[in-house]
Amino acid sequence: MRRVKHTTRAVGLGVVLLCAAGTMVVGTALKSHCAGGDYSDGRQYHDLCYSDIVPLLSTEQLAGGRLPFLDACEQTADGNHCDEYPVLTMYVMRAAASIAQVRTQLSGYSGIDTSSFYYTNAVILTVFAAATAFGIWVLAGRRALWFALAPTLLIYGTMNWDLVAVAFATLALVAFASRRDGWAGLLLGLGAASKLYPALLVIPLFLQGIQDREPDRSVRVLWWTVGTWLVVNLPFAIAAPSSWFEFFRFNSDRVADFDSLWYVACRHWDAACISTGAVNLWSAIAFVASFGVVLVLKTVRQPAFARWTLGLPLIACFLLTNKVYSPQYGLWLLPWFALALPSWPAFAAFEAADVAVFITRFRWFFPVYAGEGAAMTSQEGWYEAALLARGAILIWCVIVWVREDTPVLPLGTRGWRAARARAERVAA
Repeated sequence: MRRVKHTTRAVGLGVVLLCAAGTMVVGTALKSHCAGGDYSDGRQYHDLCYSDIVPLLSTEQLAGGRLPFLDACEQTADGNHCDEYPVLTMYVMRAAASIAQVRTQLSGYSGIDTSSFYYTNAVILTVFAAATAFGIWVLAGRRALWFALAPTLLIYGTMNWDLVAVAFATLALVAFASRRDGWAGLLLGLGAASKLYPALLVIPLFLQGIQDREPDRSVRVLWWTVGTWLVVNLPFAIAAPSSWFEFFRFNSDRVADFDSLWYVACRHWDAACISTGAVNLWSAIAFVASFGVVLVLKTVRQPAFARWTLGLPLIACFLLTNKVYSPQYGLWLLPWFALALPSWPAFAAFEAADVAVFITRFRWFFPVYAGEGAAMTSQEGWYEAALLARGAILIWCVIVWVREDTPVLPLGTRGWRAARARAERVAA
């Protein structure tokens, strides 16, 4: 199997962490104009500074000290519900709200200042971004800069709380590389308790253990993942089953998201969206079928490829087929470009498309959509073009992954320091 060769010098961890923090600081500053929550002048669109964090302080009813799931949500006139996120994410929100409330009270005010809530979350998310950068650096050396300096991290790092799950998922790979299978499963379980996608990564790690003829590793990762998720979720599922289930109910009932390919299909082909249930079913079928095809093609072409690298096509197929592709989901893929698809053209193309979707969505499409203006069709056309381009590039990235030799990365050494040393040798 061909090793990936590089000629540039290694980059130290301090540089990587500094770059990741710098990207998050710049991204936070770019959204500072919206941190106060005054959207009456449409600044969240024309200034490209929208963040889910700002409105979710009120819609998730965090200002009064309410404990998610355990304390009931108040009914609102617009019918919005709270507790629409997984348990761990909700309690990251709750922790940030509590810190922001203390900061506001120290300033002589009551309640929670929206700006304080946003900046508190920005600091927390910067810590998770740094943890992700550290994990990539351990496994792939200087390619951690692909994450740390990515435009996707800049524009979406403080859009929502996805960096929590991304950090847990990335550190799970480090633990697996260190042969700490229990820790790998625990971290994946925590990731799944904050955003369900890390649960998918059990599949490539399970298959890696089988490939290495170490089925005990596969079983340990699986059971630790399931067990951790249950430990986090069961107390809330038992104490407040209806509130805990809201996340699943909300995502099952929601229509095709603006950023998904299903949105384009539903707009131009009525039969594609005959019902939400049908979309849910066909999304699942398309995901399983597309991933199955990719797995077969890769196995035929390279029978001995490292199974852990399936994480990249697995997430890509999910994003391509799922009815929900929230703007910040591109963060899920960033570590995998560095770890499993070290192709600079593929990475650059995805980043360009992700930025194009961001700009067309918030600068042109959403203001017109909200006002239902005469330019709706024209602006939506540009937005759809950006969506289709990103989808095509994701398909191309999967094709590149299938065709290229799998990079040799240290997911079989003992200890993260040994993994790091081997990463440096591979990159040399």
